[in-house]
Amino acid sequence: MTAASPAAGDRFLLDRRDFSAFLTSIRTAGYRIVGPTVRDGAIVYGDIQAESDLPIGWTERQDAGRYRLERRSDQALFGYVVGPHSWKKYLFPSHERLWTATRDGPTFAVISEPSDPTPLAFLGVRACELAALKITDKVFMGGIPDPSYSARRTRVLRVAVQCGQAGGTCFCVSMGTGPGVTSDYDLSLTEILTEGRHEFLVAVGTEAGGSVLRSVPLRPPTDEADRTVTAIVAHTASSMGRSMDPTGLRDLLLSNPDHPRWERVAKRCLSCTNCTMACPTCFCHTTEEVPSLDAEKTERWRRWDSCFNLEFTKLHATPVRASSSSRYRQWLTHKLGSWHDQFGTSGCVGCGRCITWCPVAIDITEEVAALRVPPPAPTPGGGH
Repeated sequence: MTAASPAAGDRFLLDRRDFSAFLTSIRTAGYRIVGPTVRDGAIVYGDIQAESDLPIGWTERQDAGRYRLERRSDQALFGYVVGPHSWKKYLFPSHERLWTATRDGPTFAVISEPSDPTPLAFLGVRACELAALKITDKVFMGGIPDPSYSARRTRVLRVAVQCGQAGGTCFCVSMGTGPGVTSDYDLSLTEILTEGRHEFLVAVGTEAGGSVLRSVPLRPPTDEADRTVTAIVAHTASSMGRSMDPTGLRDLLLSNPDHPRWERVAKRCLSCTNCTMACPTCFCHTTEEVPSLDAEKTERWRRWDSCFNLEFTKLHATPVRASSSSRYRQWLTHKLGSWHDQFGTSGCVGCGRCITWCPVAIDITEEVAALRVPPPAPTPGGGH
């Protein structure tokens, strides 16, 4: 059956053999498809021209400071968790020109950098990543909207995929962000791969999502498919690689600025910024002016920065947070604590990227658990 006009709330089954038609329909609607693909020994986000670009038959094994690709025993298209990239690289590029000022007589004419008008289809967005998009939307579109982010974000089609497995560093259940995709998507796919069956349960979330299905061969869902999808999500939820108790996190972090754990973790931390670069919600950035040698033109560029960089808080040639312990404390306290004060939510979605891609295997869930242990009482008499 081909749906004439799918609406929000409609559900269908899509056969694996028709997945190529699904991609074609998205492209025909004018979207540039970006999604998971294998490159440089990892599953990263890039352009998807055909279904063969997807990580068919690949999965990965993740643990603290460890990531390895492995072959699956089947031909799943989305049989992985998350890699080092997040969708923020498309909405908030790591390096972008904001405007150009050209001399115009006694003054300068400033021209804002135009954004690429091509709409993007994010293929394979996980539940935790949908939660991350909601967070970055608050950061960049709440209050005074960022024009570059807003222009890109309003042209995105979110094609979510339910997680069929949990990773070794996943803890989205603890953060209430997954693994089930329940809202904030245009289309949601659940890959069903059992004996003799390879199909997708497609859920329509918005009119924009339904419109790209009009030329796709679809058929009505079955009770068996519904039961299978429920079992897939339940199994994933029960097999998280990590957990974190979210109770009272804000107060815990804000009330322990002198906990000895900060110094202990600082002895391992390299301040390499890997955790913030991989994080789907970290948004620290800096701007720089790039003038021409003849002083006739200057450009303003924005690039990613990190609170782990020594110069990030430099004022009057002196960094406010000079020690590694103070910078790690700032990151963790903001991410899990004061983020609530700013944006009404946690800044962590439990994707586990900061654990996997830390070269010295610092584990955010382990650090929070350690901070819950009261520091030892001072030795009577002061000690030596």
